[in-house]
Amino acid sequence: MGTVGNNLLGDKDFVESLIPQQFPFVMVDKLYSYSETELVSGFTIQEEAIFFENKSFVESGIIEHMAQSVALHTGYQFYLRKEQAPTGYIGSIKSIEIIALPKVQDEIRTTVSILQEFAGITLVDVVTTLNDVEIAKGQMKTVLAK
Repeated sequence: MGTVGNNLLGDKDFVESLIPQQFPFVMVDKLYSYSETELVSGFTIQEEAIFFENKSFVESGIIEHMAQSVALHTGYQFYLRKEQAPTGYIGSIKSIEIIALPKVQDEIRTTVSILQEFAGITLVDVVTTLNDVEIAKGQMKTVLAK
C-alpha cells in the first residue's frame, strides 16, 4: 500500500482484503482516493471476468463493480478504524443508466459519493467513467448486515 502515481492508495491484493467478494467475483482492483464522503475505485477488464461476454464487460458487471466500489468504501472505513468490516448487501438500485460497455484491458473508474448514512443504511450516487468519459451512473442504497 502507499502512493504510487495517479494517487493510488491500494492495489489489487489490498483492495481484495477490504471487500467480502473473492476471486473470480471481484470487480474492483484499485483504490485511488478515499474520504468519509467519497471514494474512487478502478477495475481493469480481463477476458476471464465473469461478466465479460461478446468482447464487452456487460451491464450486470458494471452494476456489480459499482456495488463493490460502495463495499470498498465501507471496507476501507473500517480498515482505518482497525475494525472488521461487516458484510453488506444492495438494498435498492435506483435509476441506473449505462451508456457504453468497456472492452478487455479498459480500466473503468467509479466515484462513489455518499449522500446519506444512517443506522447501517447508506444512500450513494455512483458514476463510472472510461478514459474520463461517463459510461454509467445511478443511485444505490446499501445495507450492512447485523
